[in-house]
Amino acid sequence: MTLCDPKFAAVLSDYNDRLAREAKIVHDPEALKTIDVNDFLIPVGEEVGRLMHSLVVGLNARIIVELGTSYGYSTLFLADAARATGGKVYSYDVAAEKQGYATEQLKRADLADFVEFRLGDAVTLLASQPGPVDFVLIDLWKDLYIPCLEQVAPLLGDSGTILADNMTFPPQSRGDALAYQRAVRAIPGMQATLLPVGNGIDIAVRQAFEGAN
Repeated sequence: MTLCDPKFAAVLSDYNDRLAREAKIVHDPEALKTIDVNDFLIPVGEEVGRLMHSLVVGLNARIIVELGTSYGYSTLFLADAARATGGKVYSYDVAAEKQGYATEQLKRADLADFVEFRLGDAVTLLASQPGPVDFVLIDLWKDLYIPCLEQVAPLLGDSGTILADNMTFPPQSRGDALAYQRAVRAIPGMQATLLPVGNGIDIAVRQAFEGAN
């Protein structure tokens, strides 16, 4: 399994050390009112990262879309999975400095060649996204979940899978999370389930047979 690669492990260890330093602040409701969340990792976490890796490899996903690069924590797992499948990650974000940070970490892990960064508004840029898309991570500003879903869902191939993060945490985003869950379940042919993993994830899969409804 490629997750045992020592360069991958070293980068992940550095990410997790930073995450541990930030955890007490990020999970303090009062502190969240005063901090700039752009300065913090707030990632999917290792448990979800490893689950995503298994899904991508199990699907043999070749075209992988990450909506919300941030500092590259989830990108690391997706890129490693893309290396295993011979695929590519298309990672979207509006923050050049965050994608720059992510790029440096991927270079350290020898994974930069498996990622194409796209800088700008994801909803607009998805119009030129190659398909069919095999796997999608949605983990950006919560009011963009549904607009991004509307753009990426038509690009999914058979068994195309969407994993949306932050379905149960932070609490102030639960309204947007519930709206997303209703929206993805309303798409013909999609089957979805909510899992209490990490900050809560919703996994939706496009049925791979004709006559899906």
